[in-house]
Amino acid sequence: MKYLLYPFRLLYVAYTLLLFVIIMFVLLPFFIMAAWGGPIRGANYIIRLCTVWADSWLFFAGMPHRNIFEVPHDFKKPYIYVANHLSYIDAVLLVKTIRKNFRPLGRAETASIPIFGFIYKHAIVTVNRSDPKNRAASVSRLKALLRKGISVFVFPEGTFNMTSAPLKSFYDGAFRIAIETGTPIKPLLFLDGYHRMHYSHPTSIKPGRSRAIFLEEVKVDGYTLEQIPLLKERVQEIMEQKLRAYNAAWIRN
Repeated sequence: MKYLLYPFRLLYVAYTLLLFVIIMFVLLPFFIMAAWGGPIRGANYIIRLCTVWADSWLFFAGMPHRNIFEVPHDFKKPYIYVANHLSYIDAVLLVKTIRKNFRPLGRAETASIPIFGFIYKHAIVTVNRSDPKNRAASVSRLKALLRKGISVFVFPEGTFNMTSAPLKSFYDGAFRIAIETGTPIKPLLFLDGYHRMHYSHPTSIKPGRSRAIFLEEVKVDGYTLEQIPLLKERVQEIMEQKLRAYNAAWIRN
């Protein structure tokens, strides 16, 4: 049966890739115009255009998305959003989920992709983790955005979680910035990326539901820089407990 369905899978993969590119080119003139608006106003417009892109692509790809709020959420309040990371599709889900002005932190290497890289570098804060000066500059940009009331988004695991554990170890960056700026942390869970597009390859894409869970914010009042490990451990524990409670598909232990 699996082999009989294989041609249909190839057609679906080709369809979703073509759809992604078509929507990108349709919106490209608007992305170019928005880029003239500069790193704040222009980038805000680009994020909104990315939301339109994500809405359209997920709809026509047969991936209905739903945000689930465990507690009331104030979209007007600046946060440092953190989420689990195990799929290529997470980049689409984050703009589908956070429907407001915000900036993700992403790898600088992706900005070299033709056309897509132009949109990417204007929509996010890029970082080259192998370059200490670049890392410091990225942190400064994130802090400046938070001071302007613009939220930021970080994958604290840094890369895909390719284990059977709920999460990989977290990096310090998001938690250091939260303490230094007094910005609360808002944990998110992406529950279905593992099934929609497995980390092994983008061609593993499949239609189906998509869910993002908004957990209760974690305030950083009273934490010092020496307590970064405590804050990091607290957020990771909250997220791990909830991932188990929602029976996240990749967890095996």
